[in-house]
Amino acid sequence: MRNLAYQLKKMCDRNKNGSHSSQASRRRLCSMIAKHLEQLGFRNLDIGSLKPKHVEALVAHWKAEQLAIGTIKNLMTAVRFWAEHVGKENVVKRSNRDYGIGDRTFVTNVSKATVVADGQLACVTDLYTQMSLRLEREFGLRREESIKLRPEWADCGDQLRLKASWTKGGKARTIPITTAAQREALDDAKVLAGKGSLIPKGMRYKDQLERFKAQCSQASIQRVHGQRHRYAQERYEALCGWKAPACGGPTAKRLSPEQKKRDREVRLLISRELGHEREQITAGYLGR
Repeated sequence: MRNLAYQLKKMCDRNKNGSHSSQASRRRLCSMIAKHLEQLGFRNLDIGSLKPKHVEALVAHWKAEQLAIGTIKNLMTAVRFWAEHVGKENVVKRSNRDYGIGDRTFVTNVSKATVVADGQLACVTDLYTQMSLRLEREFGLRREESIKLRPEWADCGDQLRLKASWTKGGKARTIPITTAAQREALDDAKVLAGKGSLIPKGMRYKDQLERFKAQCSQASIQRVHGQRHRYAQERYEALCGWKAPACGGPTAKRLSPEQKKRDREVRLLISRELGHEREQITAGYLGR
């Protein structure tokens, strides 16, 4: 392994912030950065050698390769992670816009919601995968969260609590239990998992993740992330009293001042329930 790539890998291995998938993504991005710097002619770099010219060359390279804006932003997050951990935060400009990196396009007002129907669930032979899919459907969980969840520990009566180690970005959170379907799914999960998680005994997360993927493929279940969109849209309608724009509801321009205030309050609430912080992120789920 090349010197810089090796040093970046060791840096990532020493820093355990975030979930396992976040850590794996960080290692992958840092490996890409080291590879791209070598391709650009910056050979024999040391982890402490990062300079503004390296960042600018990387951004120019990514633009020339026509990488998606989201991909470039993820790479820039990894560059900032590198700079922070070698005490060179000032090497990287504070805003991506300073590099001419535009904003992602989140708003389409086209629903991306999906639901894994009971008939599809019946085609899943692994009970743990089947239960994870149900919990994704009822609580808007990410895949990793639905696999690592310890139902008995997570059940707080009127809320489902998620440990930081289960979530993307390491953000603990709670999700309200407001429907009979949520309660039924969680109770069934507790019976299946006992005091453990939805990873069968004797298996690792990685093993169950591969089984989850294989089971979904065999049952022709696709786009399970769309269940988070469905959750967000149903929560929006329940809390606002009208459908989200992505479901044919009124756009922001058609809302009264009072409705706009409620719209923003609900979007912030849903953003937190999904594990985000910004209201803006809900536009991708709800439209605008």
